[in-house]
Amino acid sequence: MFKNYLKIAWRSLKKQAFFTFLNTFGLAIGMAGALIISLYIYDELSYDKMFADADRIYRIDADIKFGGAEMKAGEAAAPMAETLKRDYPQVEASVRFRTIGSAYVKKVGGNRSAKENHIAFADSTMFDFFGIELLAGNAKTALTGTNSLVLTKSAAEKHFGDTDVIGQNLLLDNTDTYTVTGVIEDMPQNSYFNDYSVFLAMAGNVASREDNWGGNNYFTFIKLIPGAKVEDFQEPLQEMLERYMLPWSQKYFPGMTAESFAASGNYIRYHTMPLIDIHLYSDRDTEMNATSSIQNIYILSFIALFLIILASVNFMNLSTAHSLKRAKEVGVRKTLGSNKMNLVFQFLTESGLIAFVSLLAALIISMIALPFFNSFTGKSIAIPFTQPLFWLALLGATFLLGLFSGSYPAFFMSRFTAVKSLKGSSAESVGNGRVRNALVIFQFSISVFLIVSTLVVFQQLNYIQNKDLGFSKDRVLLINEIGALGSKTKAFKEQIAAMGFVESATLSDYYPTPSWRSNSSFFEEGARSQEYAIQMQEWKVDSDYLKTMEMEIVAGRDFNPQYASDSTAMIINEATLPIINVTAEEALGMRISEEIELENPTYYTIIGVVKDFHFTSLRNNIDALGIQLNSDAENMAVRMSGGNFVDNISAIENTWNAMAPGQPFDYRFMDEAFNTTYEAEQKLSQIFFIFTMLSIFIACLGLFGLAAFNAEKRTKEIGVRKVLGATVSQISYRLTVDFLKLVGVAILISLPLGWFAMNKWLEDFSYRIEIGIGIFALAAVLAIVVAIVTVSYQSIKAAIVNPVKSLRSE
Repeated sequence: MFKNYLKIAWRSLKKQAFFTFLNTFGLAIGMAGALIISLYIYDELSYDKMFADADRIYRIDADIKFGGAEMKAGEAAAPMAETLKRDYPQVEASVRFRTIGSAYVKKVGGNRSAKENHIAFADSTMFDFFGIELLAGNAKTALTGTNSLVLTKSAAEKHFGDTDVIGQNLLLDNTDTYTVTGVIEDMPQNSYFNDYSVFLAMAGNVASREDNWGGNNYFTFIKLIPGAKVEDFQEPLQEMLERYMLPWSQKYFPGMTAESFAASGNYIRYHTMPLIDIHLYSDRDTEMNATSSIQNIYILSFIALFLIILASVNFMNLSTAHSLKRAKEVGVRKTLGSNKMNLVFQFLTESGLIAFVSLLAALIISMIALPFFNSFTGKSIAIPFTQPLFWLALLGATFLLGLFSGSYPAFFMSRFTAVKSLKGSSAESVGNGRVRNALVIFQFSISVFLIVSTLVVFQQLNYIQNKDLGFSKDRVLLINEIGALGSKTKAFKEQIAAMGFVESATLSDYYPTPSWRSNSSFFEEGARSQEYAIQMQEWKVDSDYLKTMEMEIVAGRDFNPQYASDSTAMIINEATLPIINVTAEEALGMRISEEIELENPTYYTIIGVVKDFHFTSLRNNIDALGIQLNSDAENMAVRMSGGNFVDNISAIENTWNAMAPGQPFDYRFMDEAFNTTYEAEQKLSQIFFIFTMLSIFIACLGLFGLAAFNAEKRTKEIGVRKVLGATVSQISYRLTVDFLKLVGVAILISLPLGWFAMNKWLEDFSYRIEIGIGIFALAAVLAIVVAIVTVSYQSIKAAIVNPVKSLRSE
């Protein structure tokens, strides 16, 4: 019987080639989009699950408020790891990392350095803790020496051309020599540590051995014993404040208690973050690596679901609309003895056949599209053809999709009565128009919702890229790792500043672009209790910094190298003023210090107030900042006046090569550095755009098919109207306006939903757009134009048919 169902289904599908193509192609597009999104989501959800005992590993985080600044720290104090392991029986093991950013690396005796972008100090327990096996070296001793390091396989091949490098020496930034004591596989792509290629022994980091509970600089991970519940560990974790943090603080703030600490509005709250949740759930101000957001997973999940539903709705709509042509077939089958369930199985077989043909097409489309998808998401996703579970899930999903898509048409058409069907009565054979209309409204509601979402994401990104940041990022070249020049740094700057195309140049330890930085606590002269702490950034720059960045002084003056006293001068930003409770003019001449433990601390005199500028992501508010004069820095910024940038950069590089032979010339433009901060949003906008286009395309396929069927159903009506004098435009309008009414209803439903969803998304940004009526108007116009273009072809085609042929069509 099933073989007969298949044979009849194949014949029926071939007979209705146009509608079969629309159904198959629509389902294939929807399935391909959903498959790619599903693979992406699976990759995101798999982060860090490959490590041994990953479900028992947690990072120690802290929410801190002190000195007027609030911080969500992903790091802890240096003694935290060992203290937790020693004092709490729930903790089986611990490990710390301290990132140092990038460095130039070359083998001792080599002529050419190569840059490693992600380097970190790591405890010697790292390998046992995460279950990482060494390709070379001993895991027990690899990171125990003060000047030892472990390389990933790629880094070893990069610097030595081989992985058999144990005992070889590397020079970092031309200053520190390290011995290679181990080689590991590259960290997995779906890992929090994926970018790290060099791990230095923590024993070489002096600060890691200090009993300093005030600095949160170490990413600290603990592993709980089997059976321990992390919920039971949260309350004991809070004891760290009174047992260790406050006694340490009392050395500097005598008499400080937990009560006085809380009464001043300050707090430190420790908590744990599961390792496997960091990538999607962490909201810390500092991270070892870029993270994503669970919000994006929810958004993409909904998009995948929308694509599948849109494709299924297309199938239902086209099948029920096309039932007119199959009404007599149903009547004949019922006359010959077929019962309702026989007909249901026949129609479900047809939908299942279409679903499985669509699956093959979807796999081909996915294979073609995946390389392009990977290129802008930065992933290495592949279709896991060799995994049985993948095929089981895919075939099961396809079976359910065929069943879901075909169920309504099957049960609907099986209800036709034989007598009415054979008489040609169309009252019930054309399908329920209300249901078809509801499905069209549903399709376009989803499409308009995605259009609104895409427009909001694009507008927010445009706002970010064009917002007044308080400095100018155009035509600024950033030169990194200036320390490679050694004692020639200032001479290099002077030579570059003298070039005709250079407006100014500056040396500094930080650029005004988002990056990792730590805060320092300052105190006004005469104030030494914790209630008066001023928590702010501390930057070291030269006297040309504000000029090069085109920052505005709102009170006081800039640094002047001719004033010897400026060596202990400071410029603060406007965000500092509310913390010290003075105006910009009143701040001038104030003296502050961070050396609270000394009898005679060094005081910095405030000589100027700079207008607030954004040096962190626009998701965050502008924090307090103190800028000090010091030209010993690791970075250089060059503002160019214009001209041929290729020639300008070449001239700067030639000077670099002459003064730092063998050292790579590492540079980029400031606007590029700024834009990398919002890569996640840029990727999200691209994904939104692509899948919004797919949803609109699928909806249009259905609308196109319905328009064709509607025109065919009304052939005689069109002929009569033309005979009575109706013009082509009048007929086209009448055929089109019914669909536009449905699109209008869809717009009214989807716009409020789009406004609500995107307002929730924008809550992550401290600086954001307001969703104006223009976005809704544009989304509505786009939906209407797409609908008109889709329907008008079939309408005009039907309207220009010779009325003689129309009236003789039966």
